[in-house]
Amino acid sequence: MKLATRRAMLAGGGVVAAGTLAAVALLRKPDGPAIHMLVPGVASGVPTVKVGTIEKLVRTEPPAIPAAAGFQDGDGTARTLGDYAGRGLVVNLWATWCVPCVVEMPELQELARKVAGAGVLVLPLSSDRGGAEVVRRFYAANRIDGLPVLLDPRGDAARAWGARGLPTTLVIDRQGRERGRVEGAIDWASPATIAALTRLVG
Repeated sequence: MKLATRRAMLAGGGVVAAGTLAAVALLRKPDGPAIHMLVPGVASGVPTVKVGTIEKLVRTEPPAIPAAAGFQDGDGTARTLGDYAGRGLVVNLWATWCVPCVVEMPELQELARKVAGAGVLVLPLSSDRGGAEVVRRFYAANRIDGLPVLLDPRGDAARAWGARGLPTTLVIDRQGRERGRVEGAIDWASPATIAALTRLVG
């Protein structure tokens, strides 16, 4: 299936937000408190998400070790970024109910496949309160089979790392330092993005 078609299908299955050209939409997370969702553009009745480029990445200067934070894998095992020491990391904070998160998921999967041989991992941390089963169902329904199930259901990691909304993606180098972050959805699988990430992670 062509990527553009999959984007449309995935977006269509997400949350529909009212309003137009909202830079940041305030939505209510299912069974939880209100949370800011970064939506470059939403039209009434039909979600319209503009997927950006790697130019949206904001460099972290100077590079800094992210605050200590825990999350879980799909089996409930506690994890930290330290478990992936020596790897370049693309840490994506997302949720199945977040429209731009859903739209960029195919690109993140493709990115994971393209950079695996270079020792770079894509770690998508879901804030869905329904846990691993919700993420697994989403993956199965949308043919996402190249990404791990990782969970941040209480948003502990997102808060520790200063995320202002979803999606937020941190780029971590092989020394464990944050080199930059992206707010909102971008085309993660483009050659320009892969080249930039390769330079950043070292």
